[in-house]
Amino acid sequence: MAGRHITAVIVDDHAAIAAGVRYWCERADPPIELIDARARMANVWTGPGAAADVVIFDLELVPKNPAFGELRLLVDEGRRVVVYSQHADSGTVLRCVNLGALAYLTKTEGPEHLVPAIQAAADGRPYTAPSLGGVLIADDDPSRPRLSHREAEVLRAWFASSSKELVAARLNISVKTVDTHIERVRVKYANVGRAARTKSELVTRALHDGLITLADLGDDADPARP
Repeated sequence: MAGRHITAVIVDDHAAIAAGVRYWCERADPPIELIDARARMANVWTGPGAAADVVIFDLELVPKNPAFGELRLLVDEGRRVVVYSQHADSGTVLRCVNLGALAYLTKTEGPEHLVPAIQAAADGRPYTAPSLGGVLIADDDPSRPRLSHREAEVLRAWFASSSKELVAARLNISVKTVDTHIERVRVKYANVGRAARTKSELVTRALHDGLITLADLGDDADPARP
């Protein structure tokens, strides 16, 4: 990592957490430049935060209402996100990973994990902290297909679009590649006994598994279109 200048923006409503993360980042090798968004999402999209390599994201921006929608928006816009949260339940952890977070850490995990997670995310690589590793090992639900990050990305884009051509243009891939990813997802669901032959059936499966929320479904999307 020598010579690599990394910038990160932290979204957390606890000043002490932001101060602690800043202290760790300043002592990283090389130091990581930290921008404090002060729990305001607008500061992630404008000013210095808009150009940050990594977003360190706290789910508890609104008490008792995890900000899955904001996380989805960040990922959809190509931001590299490390979730840093007090939540340790497997459902929350898996949902964040499925939504596209490159790492999930609980606030009991210190600089020995958060700093490497930020460094990995800056390069577009996932990082598996102990909290995430334990959840992934325990996630042995045979009815839950294992989708790749790209498969999930294509699926979400398709659900939010009225055509595969729009998906291809948005993700800068061919329509044939879009078809291939969707077909692989269908095969994976079929292999766990949950066939999804239509778009509407896939939407239902994805909602049930936490891959998407209702907010992810675009106004112009047509679930009945194949």
